[in-house]
Amino acid sequence: MEAATRRHFFHHGQDSNEDEKDQCHWCQLRSFPTHKTAPITVVNDVDTQTLPQNFRFINEVVLGAGVSAADLSFRSGCACVHHDDCQYAGCLCLSDLDQEEADEDVSDDQDVFNSTIRAPAAPQKAYAYHMHGTKAGILRSKLVTSKLPLYECHQGCSCSPSCPNRVVERGRTVPLQIFRTPDRGWGVRTQESIKKGQFVDRYLGEIITSAEADRRRDASVVSRRKDVYLFALDKFTDPESLDARLSGPPLEVDGEFMSGPTRFINHSCDPNMRIFARVGDHADKHIHDLALFAIKDIQKGEELTFDYVDGASEDFGEPEDSIEDMTRCLCGSSKCRRFLW
Repeated sequence: MEAATRRHFFHHGQDSNEDEKDQCHWCQLRSFPTHKTAPITVVNDVDTQTLPQNFRFINEVVLGAGVSAADLSFRSGCACVHHDDCQYAGCLCLSDLDQEEADEDVSDDQDVFNSTIRAPAAPQKAYAYHMHGTKAGILRSKLVTSKLPLYECHQGCSCSPSCPNRVVERGRTVPLQIFRTPDRGWGVRTQESIKKGQFVDRYLGEIITSAEADRRRDASVVSRRKDVYLFALDKFTDPESLDARLSGPPLEVDGEFMSGPTRFINHSCDPNMRIFARVGDHADKHIHDLALFAIKDIQKGEELTFDYVDGASEDFGEPEDSIEDMTRCLCGSSKCRRFLW
């Protein structure tokens, strides 16, 4: 394997062996539609370790056994004539938002989007992003610190692909670098500055059932000492839901063997990013996106981090009470909680 990929590396563009290309991390990254504008690079100046050979870079989630998207007959999208209409509560894609979430934090747009364009009785703004000026595509300030889901337009909508309410759908625009850290394995850093509220990338992987996720945990003999790449899609889980896909145990995303560059992002108790649940077609809430947004301004070359448990371990007692159930944190921040569940 190693010899084959080494030979393949020096014959890129000439070698037609598809098996070698399929196993080559560089070929996988180069196949991403964002490769020319926002490439992913990999460097190791610390040791001789390489990325896991059984890992594959993907650009979209993979639905595992027993997981399926909604049937076409249940799909729907907005019928907005102009994409500026997609910022108002009347847009079908924003119909699940609570009304109290719709009318706050719009002042930043008013300087560049004259309020006289709309009649005084215009619908309430409900969009997640600033849509004009230098803040276009940036999360509204009240959302950056919230845990509210994000509702976007999508390919089933009448609005154009350039609709300002399709930030996550259009994908990553930031070039990233996977690098070897001295003490925490692989990490990821940005190759350009990122603004607070800016979308960075999605956490991708194989979407599996809760039962399969439990089986994979149990199958790992050293599970308490290994890295875990499972994240539950539980934002909309509700035992009283009429949708059987939401009333039962949530699906989970496993990024261990297939994912994007975000799979290599390290934990921090004082992170510069957070995961937000992002919904496109409402019929697919059970397989919603895990979208990473900056919650601070991030400088070029700075390592990207997020809190794997989103502060959850703060709710428990002293770590010494159940240290065998916890993982020692190596984030090194002044807010480090020392252990994670």
